[in-house]
Amino acid sequence: MHKNLLSAILGGTILVASSVASAHVDVGIGIGIPGPVFVPAQPVYVAPPPVVYAPPPVVSYGYGEDWREREWHERHEWREREWRHHEHEREWRERHGWGDD
Repeated sequence: MHKNLLSAILGGTILVASSVASAHVDVGIGIGIPGPVFVPAQPVYVAPPPVVYAPPPVVSYGYGEDWREREWHERHEWREREWRHHEHEREWRERHGWGDD
């Protein structure tokens, strides 16, 4: 009877040990003196900044705020003035008979 009881206890121990080992469970018993318990503070929520609505940007056609656009328009106008000046001069010479021979 002692052999059967010992075999049953040994078999149960092996069965429990194998299931604990396969389940990756750690069993521990800790006895100690209780220490202070720290409770985390309540979370602080910061309000987002207020939403500011600004008027849409002013879009100007022709002379914009961009210096490249302004420069392009100025050059374009200068070339057109020069072309008109030369055309006027050419027409004047043709009218007065000073044309290129």
